[in-house]
Amino acid sequence: MAEKEVTLMKGNEAIAHAAIRCGCDGYFGYPITPQSEVLETLAAEKPWETTGMVVLQAESEVASINMVYGGAATGKRVMTSSSSPGISLMQEGISYMAGAELPALIVNVSRGGPGLGTIQPSQADYFQTVKGGGHGDYRLITLAPASVQEMADFVDLAFELAFKYRNPAMILSDGAIGQMMEKVVLPPFKPRRTTEEIAKECPWATTGRIGMRQPNIVTSLELRSEEMEQNNLRIQAKYRECEKNEVRYEEYMCDDAEYLIVAFGSAARIAKKVISIAREQGIKVGLLRPITLWPFPSKKIGELGKKVKGILSLEINAGQMVEDIRLAVECNVPVKWYGRLGGIIPEPEEVVAEIKKMTL
Repeated sequence: MAEKEVTLMKGNEAIAHAAIRCGCDGYFGYPITPQSEVLETLAAEKPWETTGMVVLQAESEVASINMVYGGAATGKRVMTSSSSPGISLMQEGISYMAGAELPALIVNVSRGGPGLGTIQPSQADYFQTVKGGGHGDYRLITLAPASVQEMADFVDLAFELAFKYRNPAMILSDGAIGQMMEKVVLPPFKPRRTTEEIAKECPWATTGRIGMRQPNIVTSLELRSEEMEQNNLRIQAKYRECEKNEVRYEEYMCDDAEYLIVAFGSAARIAKKVISIAREQGIKVGLLRPITLWPFPSKKIGELGKKVKGILSLEINAGQMVEDIRLAVECNVPVKWYGRLGGIIPEPEEVVAEIKKMTL
């Protein structure tokens, strides 16, 4: 058995290499710090010469998401990437895609806001992503990587879930993980699907196949209220299936924990150092790391909430995920939030001090 090749690269670069290897048909994007390396790496690798993958820098984020819409409508594996203000510009197109039930991958390497904000890391796009962001009753399947390895691993997983549920999927990362360099084992090459395979796997797609009596019409428009309600009910039923089958999380030192930290992405990396320091001081702390921010691991958090004396939501924002944690906890255990804003990442010692306050 051949040894796996270990490479040192940035998180953004890992996204690009994984996209090429997992059979992505097209990338449409626009540069913005701190995710520009995704597009730059794809341009440098020239996958159109090796796998046939299309790589195109659009004139704007609005143009890129609508190109993704078009590619997804044909059943192709297509994606884009951006950072917080750019994702804001894409929200209308994302809502259209959710309404048309189109699978695609959107990568958000988030930065501080609101507005243009800072180019430093932030997790303040939680509401924008997990709550839908655009208009209408829709959800985004959302994966939150905490390492460069997961940046690579989640590309294929996001496509798999997007096609399984015919819904856009997002990898919600941040500037720290996008820019940091770590060892990574890239996924094996997966061949792009043929036109015949796409026709079989995606009978809903508009492919322009010769001999079709009636081409499929892909749209999110429905002027009849009764029909639009039925569309929504069908989509909501699909979301309930996703919630039942696709919740993913990591438990870390929770077996004997008296206090629980809930954190994702970069904040979860900080939380593990916090736990090490706290346990050296005799405070038993554990971590529940949501890997899927939607569907959210509410049931597991609720179960752990019955066993601990307090829960701390550690976020690099003003306290967004803490709302979902409070909804998940049915007992009277206190749920607190701690975080930093404006692109500042909390120091482990700060968080330990917050844990100590909960023990008093």
